Amino acid sequence: MVQKAKILLVDDRPENLLALEAILSALDQTLVRASSGEEALKALLTDDFAVILLDVQMPGMDGFETAAHIKRRERTRDIPIIFLTAINHGPHHTFRGYAAGAVDYISKPFDPWVLRAKVSVFVDLYMKNCQLREQAALLRLQLEQGLPDGAGSNGGGKESVGIIAELSARLAAVEEQAEALGKQLNESGDGAAVATAAHLERKLTGLRRALDALEPGTGGGIIKQHGGD
Repeated sequence: MVQKAKILLVDDRPENLLALEAILSALDQTLVRASSGEEALKALLTDDFAVILLDVQMPGMDGFETAAHIKRRERTRDIPIIFLTAINHGPHHTFRGYAAGAVDYISKPFDPWVLRAKVSVFVDLYMKNCQLREQAALLRLQLEQGLPDGAGSNGGGKESVGIIAELSARLAAVEEQAEALGKQLNESGDGAAVATAAHLERKLTGLRRALDALEPGTGGGIIKQHGGD
């Protein structure tokens, strides 16, 4: 079963949270409420989120301050933040939102379809990143536990060849999905989403290079993993 992504909704008004849940329920992901900046930061201590929808105007810690705290934490600094605001003070106010680390800035009332589409993009990117991490973890596990020492040093090790082939096929599936998503985002013209997709593609390229280096006859990358300690 594919694990659902978590989306953090931050707003001090219950009716706004209810409206967001109604709009995003069609995505069939896990929606987590936070009624203040402090409550949002507490939720971020224990859970991983695909995207954060953050209200700007909140009593106490407002959206800008909350975003600053999120971006200072290593664990949460890369989570996309979409600012939601009922006011518009012009370009300076919007610039402040982007300077605080937001990937998008949407004024209320907003088009429900547009908001749902934007959130969906970041959920898709999050899922691809999760797949990438799983493949990398599997690669490390197979190298540590599944391969005999010295496999690949003289072209031997059928087991190692089979494992590498399986990992390569799995990675290829993720690469194909990421490429299709990248084309879709390029056509949409959403600069923030395109940049995030490019970051994902760079990670995939790095993992592909590491996997290719383990192929028999490429210089003994497997020996380095097992015999270099």
